[in-house]
Amino acid sequence: MSIWNLSAGTASVARVKKIKSSGPPTTAYVMLGGKCRNNCRFCSQSRDSQARENMLSRVTWPPFEASDSVTAIKDAWARGDFKRICLQVVNGEKSWSATLDALESFKKDRSIPLCVSGHFDTVEQARELIDAGAERICIALDAATPGVYSMTKEGNWEKRWQLLVECAAVLPGRVTTHMIVGLGETEEEMARIISYCVSLGVTVGLFAFTPVRGTAFADREPPAIDHYRRIQIAHYLLKKGHGLDSIHCRDGRIVNFDVPRLPGILADGRAFETSGCPDCNRPYYNESPRGVMLNYHRPLLSEEIRQAILESGIVPGTES
Repeated sequence: MSIWNLSAGTASVARVKKIKSSGPPTTAYVMLGGKCRNNCRFCSQSRDSQARENMLSRVTWPPFEASDSVTAIKDAWARGDFKRICLQVVNGEKSWSATLDALESFKKDRSIPLCVSGHFDTVEQARELIDAGAERICIALDAATPGVYSMTKEGNWEKRWQLLVECAAVLPGRVTTHMIVGLGETEEEMARIISYCVSLGVTVGLFAFTPVRGTAFADREPPAIDHYRRIQIAHYLLKKGHGLDSIHCRDGRIVNFDVPRLPGILADGRAFETSGCPDCNRPYYNESPRGVMLNYHRPLLSEEIRQAILESGIVPGTES
């Protein structure tokens, strides 16, 4: 029997488990495998982690039989409750075959956009995933610089970056990466790597570092809200076509956005919504429902937009 782990919100929307939620996901999140061969210091699924086995970031992922999961997700898609499927693949002994099997499960439903976020090493493997039915693939850099990468992850940053560059060239518009804010990089370094990704046509999903009990980084602090808001604004402006030279930094910190009519650009609140693949909203992945919202999983209210801009610590168009 093959087991899939669905995020708690996914299980609720798919009607396989009753869970009270104030923020339903618009993407079906599926975790394949467990106990990763990698040892990312922030991850609950890493090799040496003592976190609960059903955790990934702040989210619990209850197990379900794969065939039941497929049926439930397809039914939810037909109802319009899901707009995308995301396979979060843990790097294990059978992860590659499990990924291909999962893609095969949705082979007859190619209209469902499906992203694979997992570990692979070659452009050929990326192409194989696309050929097998993935609409997008994700190569998660997580760390903004080689130095931060070496302190938080195993492997080689330059090698992962080169794979990202090559995949972006041969699979234009079909590549995503994840960047985690608060691992030790400066705001300037994060803005620079986001700018590089945008120039390659790579979609960036922003995450805030989230300490999880049982991980090596459990005692570290998440990024301050003003720090995260400035990165969100920088990311949004870069996606909108503004250059890196419009983001002014001092001692590694963003101090000004040299962009005309910036308040109007930020007025829709989109800069502060969850970023990444289309229709990926990741409710409460980085925050508590009772705490400060880092990534809004829904359109912001007018007061929330004003508050988020204030939280950036920068009055638009002026240096602080």
